[in-house]
Amino acid sequence: MLEIDHVTKRYGGKNAVDDLSLSLEAGRLVALLGPNGSGKTTLMKMIAALASPTAGSIRLDGVPVGLQTKAQVAYMPTESYFYGYMSARDAGRYYRDFFADFDMERYLLSLEREKLDPGAKIRTMSSGMMAKVKLALTFARACRLVMLDEPLNGIDIVARERTLAAIAENRGANRTMIVSSHLVDELETMIDDAVFIRDGALVVAGDAKTLREKHGMSIVEMYMKIYGEGAAFDA
Repeated sequence: MLEIDHVTKRYGGKNAVDDLSLSLEAGRLVALLGPNGSGKTTLMKMIAALASPTAGSIRLDGVPVGLQTKAQVAYMPTESYFYGYMSARDAGRYYRDFFADFDMERYLLSLEREKLDPGAKIRTMSSGMMAKVKLALTFARACRLVMLDEPLNGIDIVARERTLAAIAENRGANRTMIVSSHLVDELETMIDDAVFIRDGALVVAGDAKTLREKHGMSIVEMYMKIYGEGAAFDA
């Protein structure tokens, strides 16, 4: 479904993503793993056609990512991207205007389930509340590829459980979901594939079960081995 072929993204002489190649299948839940600054966000922005590779190519269902593929990609960034004067309902209207696959009714039902007031202003929301709004907006779209950038950051343990439940709930046979995180233990039991990147380069990627069997360790233990101080990992 998603083909990333020798992609490099350079900013000011530094490679944020470095000659990275990766192939992802439809219907998979993929953990994109690495510490802050490893290149996860840059890679996701290129897949979402919000940034262009310096070299290499990215294809979604055989089509180069760009204007044509944006309708098939829902990307939830870490930062808040709404004006403070907007309400949660306004945010839904904003999405409805931009995305033909956005389901306003589904979005409002999600807000109700999370006990969020659609009339509440963005500027009055805590980081946890804003995270719930962004997640509800993202999952109210019916698209082939969903990317969540650090969705577990800045929220308490109860909200994390609800976020993980929402991710599990919104999986589908024809939908690929990429979740970036450095909170690996939260994702370990639910992912199909794991992708480890460091300094913008791919370390190892593959089916999570196969990786566990091959290396004789959990995904969390692999993370510690790859990114731990002085650690060495044989891919």
